[in-house]
Amino acid sequence: MAPATRSKPSKSPKLQKAPKKVQILPVKDDSSSESEEEAPPQQFELNDDGGNDSGSDSDLSSDDDQLADDFLQGSDNEGDDDEEKASGSESGSELDSDSDDDDGDIEKKSKAIDEAREREKEDAEAEMQTNIQEESDEFRLPTKEELEEEALRPPDLSNLQRRIKEIVRVLSNFKALRQDESTRKEYIGQLKNDIRSYYGYNEFLIGALVEMFPVVELMELIEAFEKPRPICLRTNTLKTRRRDLADVLINRGVNLDPLSKWSKVGLVVYDSQVPIGATPEYMAGFYMLQSASSFLPVMALAPQEKERIVDMAAAPGGKTTYIAALMKNSGIIFANEIKVPRLKSLTANLHRMGVSNTVVCNYDGKELPKVLGLNSVDRVLLDAPCSGTGVISKDESVKTSKNYEDIKKCAHLQKELLLAAIDMVDVNSKSGGYIVYSTCSIMVAENEAVIDYALKRRNVKLVPCGLDFGRPGFTKFRELRFHPSLDKTRRFYPHVHNMDGFFVAKLKKMKPGPKPSEKEEEATELVNDGEETELVSDGEETELVKDDNEPSIGVKENGKQSSESESKKRKSEKFLSKPSSNVKESAESESKKRKSEKILSKPSSKVKESSEPPKKRVKTKFPSKEEISKSREEMRLALMENKRKGVKQPEDERTVENKRTGTFFVKKQTKRVKKLKKKTMTMQYSK
Repeated sequence: MAPATRSKPSKSPKLQKAPKKVQILPVKDDSSSESEEEAPPQQFELNDDGGNDSGSDSDLSSDDDQLADDFLQGSDNEGDDDEEKASGSESGSELDSDSDDDDGDIEKKSKAIDEAREREKEDAEAEMQTNIQEESDEFRLPTKEELEEEALRPPDLSNLQRRIKEIVRVLSNFKALRQDESTRKEYIGQLKNDIRSYYGYNEFLIGALVEMFPVVELMELIEAFEKPRPICLRTNTLKTRRRDLADVLINRGVNLDPLSKWSKVGLVVYDSQVPIGATPEYMAGFYMLQSASSFLPVMALAPQEKERIVDMAAAPGGKTTYIAALMKNSGIIFANEIKVPRLKSLTANLHRMGVSNTVVCNYDGKELPKVLGLNSVDRVLLDAPCSGTGVISKDESVKTSKNYEDIKKCAHLQKELLLAAIDMVDVNSKSGGYIVYSTCSIMVAENEAVIDYALKRRNVKLVPCGLDFGRPGFTKFRELRFHPSLDKTRRFYPHVHNMDGFFVAKLKKMKPGPKPSEKEEEATELVNDGEETELVSDGEETELVKDDNEPSIGVKENGKQSSESESKKRKSEKFLSKPSSNVKESAESESKKRKSEKILSKPSSKVKESSEPPKKRVKTKFPSKEEISKSREEMRLALMENKRKGVKQPEDERTVENKRTGTFFVKKQTKRVKKLKKKTMTMQYSK
């Protein structure tokens, strides 16, 4: 094989013309592969021996020979090609089958994944159910010994929180989860104790809240009390608009949004890069820092322009300035505040907000009807002082400082203030005649009970507040039953409306003065159309018991006296003829009985004989409001002067106001009238 070593390296590219044959050759047998590998070197040796001129011809001849050899060897190569095609077809079929297998595998895998996920979900649900069952089986109320041990140790807050959640869960489905030997009262008692320990409430307040709300809502309310309410602004429409104010504050780095759909002037502040209560806009009176719940009473009052309005508890002035903005500085507002230190903040806010139609006064709210006069204003806003159980998030001392006596005192004061507010409102006002009562408390005794008391004592009725949201007030609470119209009042809660706990009620005055049912019990002189009846022979004053819905005693209807008038006569005779416990002589009692019989048997002065022609009634001219208020003020100053000088009014005299003429006069009281008054007072207290 020496000639093979003489081959030129330049001819090496021609040797690589048939790479495919070299690749297919290993498939054949060893003998054929060896013969084919030995053949080409011999041809290359012949081609190398030729000259350069015949190089191309020799190359062509060599190529032809090679093709001839390939052609001669075609039988073997065809077999190889057939094998290659068969292997290729087999490989193609294998590829197709592999692709089909891959698609099937993907579908199977996806189905397996879905099945595995479903199994995981089922296992998780089953595990959760088993955990719930195990927990329900494991949870038991602590025994007395365990509670005593807990009392000796510092409170375990995590344990208390877990136990509160468990008790709430059991009470929400009491029939299924309760212990056989435990009662609902035991669960609620333990819940109260745990809430007191965890949140810091006193026994009275947590007991009142448990009575008002279901346990699940109770926990939502208590959790809401632990979080602060959002900061709100009220735009002063006397100086700017809400859009302009929002643009200015946003440029100062305040993140805010409109409050809600129900308010056109409110903005809620999320965060601020500047102190929101010390901006130039605040100093200029463009807005007022005010909680969202404080908007509601003024919106319910709906003041109109050129009206006379009283704000009985005005400090620090948020509601008063809102009323002035709605009235556009027209009309007049009486802003009253009983506490002198709070007058500074009230007057400062009025000046800052640009209010010019307000008179600030410092009176006890119960005395305002005497100062401003009865039936003298169009609308009254009474944001009454209360226990503050709706604003615990602002003042956490309410949790421990309030008790039953505080609630009772507040309710008594609120009833007095509400009656005074009703007396000030003019029933004949063309645009007014409304009273709005509001508190920042959620106690029933300070809200629904006070309104129900006013409905019984005065000629008023409840009207819708004009607020589209809020829960209706209670018409019944435990053993208490209130007037059905109390569902027109509105309650607001922090866990429902994201504002302070609040109560709003709107009343419409129907008639002046107290209800007739109260007059029947009073032992005062009887007034019929301005005519005073003094029907005694020796100067003593007595009173006839009269019902407006029934005919007068001694008057006949259709020629026959009714049985009802006779029964009334007997009752009044018994009432007036019954001697006092201090009088022991029977002669005096008999004489008094005869006098009362004479009085009762005498017909009324209004009943006249048919033969007499009717007389024309002359209309009496009443004094104006200014004259009445002037006379009252003079009488009040005279009384104050007498007190300063030490001049005391005799015990048998009393100052009486003629409500029709507005004048005062001094009237002597006889022993008979004093005894009757004392007797009627004892009867009222006994009832």
